[in-house]
Parts: sequence; C-alpha cells; structure tokens
Amino acid sequence: MKPKVFFKTFGCRTNVFDSQVMMGALRDYEVTENESEADIVIVNSCTVTNGADVSVRGYINRMDKQGKKLFLTGCGAHTKGESLFASGKIQGVFGQSEKMKINTLLSTESRFYEIGDLNYIDDAIVEEFIGKSRAFIKIQEGCNFRCSYCIIPFVRGDARSMDEAKILEQVSRLAGNGFGEFVLTGTNVGSYGHGEGRNIAELMKKMSLIRGVRRIRVGSLEPIQINEAFREILDEPWLERHLHIAIQHSSDEMLRLMNRRNRNRSDAELFSMLHERGFALGTDFIVGHPGESDALWREAMENIRSLHLTHIHPFTYSKRDGTPSATMKPEINGAVSAQRMAELNERIHTNNLLFRMSMGKVPLEVLVESYDGQCYVGYDQFFNKVLIESQEDLIGSWITLEDYEVDDEHNVAKF
Repeated sequence: MKPKVFFKTFGCRTNVFDSQVMMGALRDYEVTENESEADIVIVNSCTVTNGADVSVRGYINRMDKQGKKLFLTGCGAHTKGESLFASGKIQGVFGQSEKMKINTLLSTESRFYEIGDLNYIDDAIVEEFIGKSRAFIKIQEGCNFRCSYCIIPFVRGDARSMDEAKILEQVSRLAGNGFGEFVLTGTNVGSYGHGEGRNIAELMKKMSLIRGVRRIRVGSLEPIQINEAFREILDEPWLERHLHIAIQHSSDEMLRLMNRRNRNRSDAELFSMLHERGFALGTDFIVGHPGESDALWREAMENIRSLHLTHIHPFTYSKRDGTPSATMKPEINGAVSAQRMAELNERIHTNNLLFRMSMGKVPLEVLVESYDGQCYVGYDQFFNKVLIESQEDLIGSWITLEDYEVDDEHNVAKF
C-alpha cells in the first residue's frame, strides 16, 4: 500500500497551482484530501506577513504532535526554512524550483534542505485539479515591483513568464478533462510577457479559442496593467465580469509611503470606466500601515466612494521583517486598525449588495462548486456567491439562473 500524502496549502492561488503540480508528480505515493489519514504532510507555506509565518508554524507544531512526517515548501521555505528545519520537526525543506522532484525528495532517507533558486521557469503541465471545479493556470512567476511592505519578490524572484505553448497545452488538456473556468495566476499576473513582445490579453484570446474554455478570470492586476491591449477584450463573452485590481490604498500619501506606482485620481478614472462597462470590481487594501493617520484614513474612505468597489481582499498591516515598512513610524494601534477594517468591510459589503440589487434580473451564469449539506454553492460571472436549492446533483455543472433572489450576503435560487 502506498503511503498517503496530504497537502496543506497556505496563501495565494500560485501556491494552489504549485500544490497541484506536486500532486501530479507523485508516483510512489497516494494523495489524500483527509488530513487525519495522511502519513506525510506537505506544508506549502505563505510568508506574506509575520502572521502568515505564525500560522504555518502553528500548523507544523500541531501536525508534529500527531506524529506526521512533515516537509516544508513554498515562500516560507526561504524565510523560515532554516529555523524550522533546525527545530527538528521538519524532515525536509525544498524551494519552489525543486517541486517536480517531490517523488524523489519524499523517498530520501536522510533529512535534507534544498532551497533551490529563484530564476527557474515552471514548465510543468497540470492535467487535473484534485478537489477543484475551476482550474488555476500559472502564467508567470516573480515580481519586479518593490512595494515597501512586501517580501514576496525576495522569495519568488524577479518577474519571468511561462512558455506560451506550455500554457496553452495545459489549458487544452484541462478543458479536455472537463474544466470550463480558468483562473490565471502568478506573483504579478499582469506582467506576463513583459519585455518579450507578449501580453496577457493576447494570451487570453488564444485561450478562449480552445474548445471547452467557457470563462477566464484574472487573479489580480495592477492598475497600470489595464492597458490598451487589455481594454480591447473587455466586451469578450468569455471574460469574467469581475476584475480584481490591486490598489492597496486610496490615499496618495499612503501610496507614496508604500512605494506604489498607482495614484488615486487615475485609479478612480479606471474604475469608473470599468463600472460603466458593467464590471464588478475588487481590490486588495492594506489597513493600518505605518503612517496611516486619522486624517489620511478619512481621506482614503472618502476616495473609496468613487471607486465603485464590490469586492475587497483587505489586510490588517502586519510587519514583515526585512522590508522598508518594518522600520517606518508611527505604527498604528491594533484596535484602531481593527476599527478601520470593520468600517472598510461594511462599506464594500453595502456596495456589493447595491450592485446585486441594481442588476435587475440579469441572468447569472453559475459554476456550481460544492454542496454544504443544504444548498449547492457556486459563483456567477460577477464572482458573487450563489446558493441553490435543487434535488439534482449540480456539482461541477454550469447553470443559468434567470429567477433568483438577492440576499444580504449572496444570491439564492431554486433549480
């Protein structure tokens, strides 16, 4: 009987993709989705904040007490790998560039530390996404931006793009295996093809021509990456009607402190154009970064009114050792950050509800992903959750809903 391996994936969609690559590379082991029955646990770690490191360490301690054989990979391998390895709780540490060797690494008798390098280009082909209804396609790795709060360029390297032919082959194989929705992911997705005469819009056009591709979603873009080439695809039927555009803040002074390239005026113009085109709009937003005075926070909340945001991925600032922001003053009190976070979330929650109410009865194209014991759960073309009552087994199905109700948190329907 093959030993059973469980993958614990922390952090972003890039890590989700990397975990699937590793699952596909296993030959002498069996992948399990049940943590309790695993003999081996692969911890694919995130290190975006000190808090992320704490979560990873806590999980490792818990699994160690259960007697699991533990291996560490992901971004945290580069920042905390040495100390975790030294603790004796980890059998092996390996960097992202070594993930295709996982079958051999797990079979290594002695403990090992193989961090690899930050210049590799992924050429793995993933044909299946275990436990997923949509497919994540990594198109690039690394980032050339140097935001003051961010450690990621130092653990993922500079931006480099995957081979176009490999990407399209992967999409073709996954579409042939029944996947219809594809989420483009990477460290800085919109930089795909930069300096190589390629761009993400042209890649998406080529993907859309592959039989079986129904919807394409972009994980996250920078405002400056919504260029003329991208604007040309805004009306394409295969493009999800939700765009996640990372602004991180809406005060120009805070954006300068964060060493960001975007500014509020141009962000507002871009978001207004996209709102008028019918898009739901999401963003990343950091609350409580050093220097965020009461006056700057009030300015930011006033500016948010013109951004038409319907979705938000907010972070309470967490010091990340080794970054410029870690030494900035004044620091913001945790209770103040929590208050601001609640205010921000409430504002966007209201915006989302108003957006869903304003659509009238626009038909919802829903990919059903799971069943929670009472309802089927899926997401529509605006990346809003939909709960569906049905006697049929809908998991993995595409359905069109013309009759539905707008609830406070989501839309609800019977099918």
